[in-house]
Amino acid sequence: MVEDDEGHARLIEKNIRRAGVTNPIRHFTDGTSALDFLFESPEGPARNGPALVLLDLNLPDMSGTDILQRMKTETSPLRRTPVVVLTTTDDKVEIQRCYDLGANVYITKPVNYESFAQAIRQLGLFLSVIQLPDPGEG
Repeated sequence: MVEDDEGHARLIEKNIRRAGVTNPIRHFTDGTSALDFLFESPEGPARNGPALVLLDLNLPDMSGTDILQRMKTETSPLRRTPVVVLTTTDDKVEIQRCYDLGANVYITKPVNYESFAQAIRQLGLFLSVIQLPDPGEG
């Protein structure tokens, strides 16, 4: 999960766990550390297998679209990694750009806390229904 807002990150994780998803969740608050983990870390998905990335677009050091673009290039080992964009940006051009770059799902974070919590609960239910790869199954 790449999310610079600690409150949003806690809410996202809580609702994913509530939906019964037990896979490990790593939280990054900036794009630089997220990219380093994704591509360089021995435990990261580029070297160690499957992952699902929850990605905010508005990060302190870069745009989430930069991360998405790097992940989805033709030669990237992460080009098939599912990416769920979770952001406050509801601009139609930005949404289309994310889909064009390879995002699988785009969820706009409502400013209202209860609406946001509901959207995250639905994401947790979605994740519990799809088959997430077990990190031990490389």
